[in-house]
Amino acid sequence: MIEITELTKHYGKTRAVNGLSFQVRPGVVTGFLGPNGAGKTTTMRLIMGLDRPTHGTATVNGRPYRQLRTPLREVGCMLDARAFHGGRSARAHLLALAHSNGFPQRRVDEVLELTGLASVGRKRVKGFSLGMSQRLGIAAALLGDPGVLMFDEPVNGLDPEGVRWIRTLLRACADEGRTVLVSSHLMSEMEYTADHMIVIARGELVADCGTKELVERSSQRYIRVRTPEHARLSALLTEAGANVTGGPEELRVTRMEIAQIATLAAEHRLPVHELSPQSSLEEAFMELTADRVEYKAQVHHQSQTDHRTHGDHRGQAAYEAQGGTR
Repeated sequence: MIEITELTKHYGKTRAVNGLSFQVRPGVVTGFLGPNGAGKTTTMRLIMGLDRPTHGTATVNGRPYRQLRTPLREVGCMLDARAFHGGRSARAHLLALAHSNGFPQRRVDEVLELTGLASVGRKRVKGFSLGMSQRLGIAAALLGDPGVLMFDEPVNGLDPEGVRWIRTLLRACADEGRTVLVSSHLMSEMEYTADHMIVIARGELVADCGTKELVERSSQRYIRVRTPEHARLSALLTEAGANVTGGPEELRVTRMEIAQIATLAAEHRLPVHELSPQSSLEEAFMELTADRVEYKAQVHHQSQTDHRTHGDHRGQAAYEAQGGTR
């Protein structure tokens, strides 16, 4: 288990993490979400002992990472997919880790096979694509067969088959009782993969709850209804207290649950072709973090002439983005 207690980290005057407290429990895939600059990677670095906290603690199985006797057997982590010597082969990279930690050589072959790298294991990693580098980083994390796994943006650079593979891998690890913490900006993938969500913004905790609960917080949640009797059903739903929008293609219903809609349609013998909840993790996430985004793009309405003559670098950058040249 990973436990974060009042964790705070300052870099000079910048507060990257501010009083974070949460637990990552075994047996579930926990998604770690936040806008750019929210403090996710900093938090993971603090867990791994790569940075020292200004205040608070981060422990793995009850101990700070630096105090673990056999860390790679307890924690597998990938923070940087390209953290390897480019001149080595994938197999040599993993063998160096295995030998230095007392792992048998056969384990290297096992993780190469598991991550789909067996056929390129003897190739130099400097020629690897981002997706292949991700697989190698995951292989290194799995090398010690640890009970705790942490991945920072593991699906970056993966093709659809690779995305499905990592999803299946994370699910299998959690089903085996391991603790799994994974950060990602791909909301649709996290909605499929994670059981629990931890959301932070500007270094502070915003949400710590189940994925389903977080999605249901979205104010954009509605029930989609498709029926050839849309006018009649719309009138009945409205009369019953629901809010109904939409037209012939679909009705969007709020303030009423699926069971109530189905019962009402059945009582009046109205055919229903679809009755499904519509909400997304992305919508819930955007609502939660709307006023806590560190970096937000702004539209500039100055003329190109202004950009040419203005000495401010931000004005020049905006001008160049519109096709101008220095």
